[in-house]
Amino acid sequence: MTTKSAGNRGEAAAARYLRGKGYGLLASQWRCRFGEIDLVARNPEGLLCFVEVKLRSNLRMGLPREYVDGRKRARLRSAAALYMSVKGLDEPARFDVAEVYDEDGALRVEYLENAFE
Repeated sequence: MTTKSAGNRGEAAAARYLRGKGYGLLASQWRCRFGEIDLVARNPEGLLCFVEVKLRSNLRMGLPREYVDGRKRARLRSAAALYMSVKGLDEPARFDVAEVYDEDGALRVEYLENAFE
């Protein structure tokens, strides 16, 4: 499986998880000059959520959330600001991380709300 197809599989699992929790999905793989936002969703309370999805099959290299470093956070903030500008949105938002674990083909999602300020 390619990295791209594995990433798509992880993002699909995260999207299913969010829908199951009552989130509305607004965008997936939204690309701009700052990079890509994996998922944009609105939680059941109406808050805008920018979701970074990280898929791992083992923890030898650390927890998935550890890969959302300062540089990645800065790019996500810039991409989110552009998304909101393009969509004409002026409202509170948060950044979440969906850790997707591939456990022998079965995907398990750990969801971290407000993963970074």
